[in-house]
Amino acid sequence: MFISVIIPCYNEEEVINETNHRLVSVIEHLTPQFELIYVDDGSHDQTPHLLRKLQQADPRVHAILLSRNFGHQMAVTAGLDHAAGDAIVLIDADLQDPPEVIEEMVYQWSQGYHVAYGVRTERTGETIFKRWTAKVFYRLINCLSDVQIPLDTGDFRLMDRQVVEALKIMPERDRFLRGMVSWVGFRQVAIPYQRSPRLAGVSKYSLWKMIRFATDGILSFSLVPLRMTIWTGIFTFGFSLIGIVYALVLRLFTSIWVPGWTLLFISVLFIGGIQLVFLGVIGEYIGRIYRENKQRPLYLVRERLGFEKKITES
Repeated sequence: MFISVIIPCYNEEEVINETNHRLVSVIEHLTPQFELIYVDDGSHDQTPHLLRKLQQADPRVHAILLSRNFGHQMAVTAGLDHAAGDAIVLIDADLQDPPEVIEEMVYQWSQGYHVAYGVRTERTGETIFKRWTAKVFYRLINCLSDVQIPLDTGDFRLMDRQVVEALKIMPERDRFLRGMVSWVGFRQVAIPYQRSPRLAGVSKYSLWKMIRFATDGILSFSLVPLRMTIWTGIFTFGFSLIGIVYALVLRLFTSIWVPGWTLLFISVLFIGGIQLVFLGVIGEYIGRIYRENKQRPLYLVRERLGFEKKITES
């Protein structure tokens, strides 16, 4: 049994040594054969330097230094492309997801499950706003998408090699890995756990990044926003017909038809607003098609530490 652990990092100099210590302590009790793959996503603090020291001290530690910040999902993808394990664990470097839960994940894997994913029963240390928006997001995406994503999950999970190979042949640019893992299927099991506060530092997900991530999840796994344009168009057309009938009645049967500018004004604003909103939705989908057609690499590697052979960028 060979286990790979992928740890994406972005400005984690305050926690990286403790993260490595806890991960090694946990994995050593499970198997002597393992690797820790740290993926530095363009950090501008001392994280790359600390990863270099960790790798020099322990050959089981590997590091991938990306050429710039490509985002969390791309960093995880880089780790998956380089992982050699029979089972691959994804965990963030901030220790909010306790490494000790990996033991239960490995047990479930040994029982025949292909994916063991963590479900957050409590989110200690997070704001009420973040907890509330996370609950709304998962329920919203499950309403809109044909793929059901387990509620209150993150990327903290163990995946069998078979699942990872399936993910590696999915080359989309706007990646939402927890949705992709749900899409591929296989036998999956939930592992409930209590999320801990960050050991140090601050969250790297700003409000804008959270909104963008949520948008990726919804638009990557749902055509409902596009279909809404059809139904809204039908509704708007019906509303316009009522306005037309009203205007004709005023014109033919009353003498107050001239002041009808109010209805016209309201109708133009309403229809114009709806058109602009859904042009934006359509434009977002077209933009994603444009990005896919450019076929740029998902990420670029500046340096690999601890890998015996070069692996081509994906």
